[in-house]
Amino acid sequence: MQKVFALLSNTALRATLALLALLVCSSANAVIDKISADDGQGRPAADYLPENTQYNPRIPTPESYLGANVGTWHVRHDQLVGYMRLLAEKSDRVTLTETGRTHENRPLVLLTITAPSNHKNIDTLRQQHLTNLKKGQADNKDAPLILYMGYSIHGNEPSGANASMLIAYYLSAGQGETVDALLQDNIVLLDPSFNPDGLARFAQWANMHKGKQLVADPEHREHEEGWPSGRTNHYWFDLNRDWLLLTHPESRARITQMQRWRPHVLTDFHEMGSNSSYFFQPGVPSRKNPNTPEGNVRLTEALAAFHIEAFDKQGQLYFSEEGFDDFYYGKGSSYPDSLGSIGILFEQASSRGHVQDTINGNLTFADTIANQVTTSLSTFKGSLANKPAILNYQREFAQSTQKLIKNDDTAGYVIARPDDVGRFDALLSLLDQHNIDYSWLAEDIKIDKARYKAGNSIYVPMDQQAYRLVKSLFSTRTDFADNTFYDVSNWNLPLAFNVDYAPVTKRNVGQVEAGDAPEKKTLNPVAGDAYAYALDWQHYYTPAALQRLLESGVKVRSAAESFTASLAGGKRHDFAAGTVIIPTGLEQPDSLHDLLSGIQSDLEVPVYAIGSGHTTAGIDLGSRSMMPVNAPSVLLVGGRASSEYEVGEIWHYLDTRVGIAATLVEDHRLAGVNLNDYSHIIFASGNYNSLGKKTRKSVRQWVKGGGTLIGVRTALHLFAEEKWLPLSIMEDEKIDEAFPTDDLTFADKGARYAKKLIAGSVYKTDIDPTHPIFFGYAQSQLPMFKTTNMIVETDNSPFTTPATYTKSPLMAGYSASQLTKMIGQTAAVVADELGQGVVIGFVDDIHFRGYWRGTDKLMSNAIYQSVHLN
Repeated sequence: MQKVFALLSNTALRATLALLALLVCSSANAVIDKISADDGQGRPAADYLPENTQYNPRIPTPESYLGANVGTWHVRHDQLVGYMRLLAEKSDRVTLTETGRTHENRPLVLLTITAPSNHKNIDTLRQQHLTNLKKGQADNKDAPLILYMGYSIHGNEPSGANASMLIAYYLSAGQGETVDALLQDNIVLLDPSFNPDGLARFAQWANMHKGKQLVADPEHREHEEGWPSGRTNHYWFDLNRDWLLLTHPESRARITQMQRWRPHVLTDFHEMGSNSSYFFQPGVPSRKNPNTPEGNVRLTEALAAFHIEAFDKQGQLYFSEEGFDDFYYGKGSSYPDSLGSIGILFEQASSRGHVQDTINGNLTFADTIANQVTTSLSTFKGSLANKPAILNYQREFAQSTQKLIKNDDTAGYVIARPDDVGRFDALLSLLDQHNIDYSWLAEDIKIDKARYKAGNSIYVPMDQQAYRLVKSLFSTRTDFADNTFYDVSNWNLPLAFNVDYAPVTKRNVGQVEAGDAPEKKTLNPVAGDAYAYALDWQHYYTPAALQRLLESGVKVRSAAESFTASLAGGKRHDFAAGTVIIPTGLEQPDSLHDLLSGIQSDLEVPVYAIGSGHTTAGIDLGSRSMMPVNAPSVLLVGGRASSEYEVGEIWHYLDTRVGIAATLVEDHRLAGVNLNDYSHIIFASGNYNSLGKKTRKSVRQWVKGGGTLIGVRTALHLFAEEKWLPLSIMEDEKIDEAFPTDDLTFADKGARYAKKLIAGSVYKTDIDPTHPIFFGYAQSQLPMFKTTNMIVETDNSPFTTPATYTKSPLMAGYSASQLTKMIGQTAAVVADELGQGVVIGFVDDIHFRGYWRGTDKLMSNAIYQSVHLN
């Protein structure tokens, strides 16, 4: 053998050895392949799409771009956008617009898909449609239908986003009469992912848990997401509740396009529990918004006939007219209804991964995608079949709107601008984004003994295109045909922003004289020489100003009482309790003046220069009631025990509106954290039964040592159990007793349960403005948003219970009379000392969906003004 090898050249030897190695590896791979499963779950695009359709070979298929069949893996958002950009590059039917960016800087994209000839005058077609809408006319019979196809606003409901690739490919590359008929005379707007950040989070979760052997067991970790879930966006908000509230950039970008196009039909593709089948609207007939016309329901039913036809042909299970409603105008399937479009909700049973065992057998990810493709196509088919009726509906909508306006006793609403410009500017921004008309008052008017001043109040007329939206934004309705709500029952704008407003009757509308917007007030430059500087606490962004000062090393005081001071220019100014004082006699940064000037410019918070430490009324600036405020170090408790929504709301408020870099710690890690590193700990809603004794003891010791503990909503169960606050929570059994079962049948069980809920209503509270938790509030009553029937009982001491619900507290939305009576005059806010520390409890969600700016400041008060509580 040695002689043989000696005869071989080095090259030949290497070649021989390489061949042997290849044979060995091939044999090993063959063995590996025998024990590996071909998941067989993904499918090529053609298998999802209509049979006998030819495709332009120059247009890449999804599988060629992904390197795998659709449904094999959960598509990442970057892959989704990459493929959409490729289609726009390769197909003359497609243009792509980046409409915005998410919190995590992911692009929001919208595809406009239509025949190339339409692209040449696409803006003219859009403008003609908007012009007809404004005139209340039907579009010409030859005008295009505008179909807005939107997918996966919940990131862990990914079948829609994955289906969007297939629909985009079909529309970009499909050839034949069906595709031509759709695109030649119509326009498809395709939004492939309403929630890119959530989709990316869930795709990572599902893909990282996928093995060669797919696990269908519902208990498998793939099907049980970690905390927080991919359902929500970056700040853990439910974006499907944000169409009206516009707290987030995803929603603002989407509404801009919605208003820019005003589509005839808008689809909203979701997922639901794995043991369900498939839902499409109409929803529960009795639970639609009363401002939505019946014509909308009839057209939704007409389109549903095509979903029925498609699913019957496939033998697919489905249901309709149950489980879901169209009441809240802040959802994707209902917001369009308020403007004359037809919003349609689709709900597919979720595989929550790649395959899951259900009561209907194994449900694969590919199955879920296929069903979303089916109803996308049936939407196209049904829309074309009903095109004359859909085009005419916008005229019917306008005519019925004018009839409602004519019969409405209310001509409009006046809203007074408070001294807090930041809060009011946010309100105006919402009106602007929804294209709601308003004007400034040119003359003062008096309504119900309240004066609304010219140049400082706006008038929102009812006579406008957005009448139904305006009607709902100012609604104080408390009685409903069906008291079961899938979501909130009220979203009154002035109450949420805590601004004075009043309806103007048609009898009094003659008093209203509209004028131009007042010139923006220019704040006086910050004086360079002062004994001290002061910032009123009433402004929405004063907490942000304070946080900026503290982070810059400025020594700050907070006034426990009101006072009147002489300003540097000689004028006197009344300052309320909570005013922020910056004494220049203390050691301050050299850049103090520039810092204050920047704050005034950026946040529009006036900075006052005070000329003397001696006040003309109230406490002097050197008073012991001027308490030092230190930069807070905030720990926010999260994790599976908590509500990701409410943790997200608090995080969002602190991060984006105050500028506090809160430390987020999951509940199971609290035992290992040195709590003494933090000045404040916040518990959002949650069930903290699993919190160990050691952790509870550590929290108590930390508070007694001087910490400030804050609890929101259901976290108060923990606070009551540990006696951190002097309160008790009414037992569920006592609430049950208020709803007797006498003369009821089993069929009444659901209705009785619904009566015991408070899904989202506005309650009036009596507050104590002298209490530090309510510094910055001048009035003695405050609307709060209630989302639970939890009833907190205290001794109602003025020293520990600074806010209670009024005797008849319901202001707007639905609550059963039994509940409102029981809640009346019970605690809304509780605060008490514990050792050297303070514990504060809020019974309601004070940051609800980032919308309730009227109660946002209560959290800042709990953080910064708690220095006055012990």
